[in-house]
Amino acid sequence: MEHFKSGFAALIGRPNVGKSTLMNHLIGQKIAITSNKPQTTRNRIQTVYTGEQGQIVFLDTPGIHKAKNKLGEYMVTVAEKTLKEVDLILWLVEPSAFIGAGERYIAEKLRKTDTPVFLVINKIDLVSKQEILKFIDAYKDIVPFREIIPVSALRGENTDELLKTMFDYLEEGPLYYDEDTITDQPERQIAAELIREKALRSLDDEIPHGIAVAVDRMRERKGGSMIDIDATIICERPSHKGIVIGKQGAMLKKIGTQARCDIENLLGCKVNLKLWVKVKKDWRESDFLIKNYGYRKEDFRD
Repeated sequence: MEHFKSGFAALIGRPNVGKSTLMNHLIGQKIAITSNKPQTTRNRIQTVYTGEQGQIVFLDTPGIHKAKNKLGEYMVTVAEKTLKEVDLILWLVEPSAFIGAGERYIAEKLRKTDTPVFLVINKIDLVSKQEILKFIDAYKDIVPFREIIPVSALRGENTDELLKTMFDYLEEGPLYYDEDTITDQPERQIAAELIREKALRSLDDEIPHGIAVAVDRMRERKGGSMIDIDATIICERPSHKGIVIGKQGAMLKKIGTQARCDIENLLGCKVNLKLWVKVKKDWRESDFLIKNYGYRKEDFRD
């Protein structure tokens, strides 16, 4: 294809600024899970946008933050490694003139990179146009940004302009993935993440940090009319297990019903989803268990 551009772009920012929402919107399908709780994205999720101008491979990283345990260290390592592997960095921030310690920590990392950095001010649907100018003014000198682009990932405002500007910075390049590819994530992993998203949204604040989901079995029935999925929700304490199951199994049923709908949309067929709950004490401090629950070995610190 003539003048076809391609490249890799990292989405970074503190937890809950809307990175996954923006990526899902840009590629037009839900791949990354979203919730208003910290540590929603734990793995680097790779998705693909292909249009007439070219192809952009997005890397949605975990939020950069001060690590409190081995899982936290793993998440920060993934995010920081990604900065060295891409052609563009999109730093998402909330609409605010206050630049806190978390943002300054990220700015410090970004000042050390030669990769072009865009400041993307998200959630502009919540503020006035005059306020946006104040936020741009507050941030503009903290990092030598190539572009500052306000958007609403939730409503899709100004996201076309963001894509157009990204292509301005990319060079002509190959088609890395087939045109119909939207992610390199295995279906099992996306299914596990969708179950975790429903648990995050349904449970109390304290519990979701300490849960993981493992898909134990995923098998297509003869004829392809249905897929059977067995999955286990892992929590850290026996008291959490009771809460995840709920009174007469009501909470587990709610999580399963909501997750099944999303998984059926993803796979395009009926799904028979069975969920179990197990306790694995302090799994977030265990390298072995973190890897066992789908986090990538190469992203651990040595």
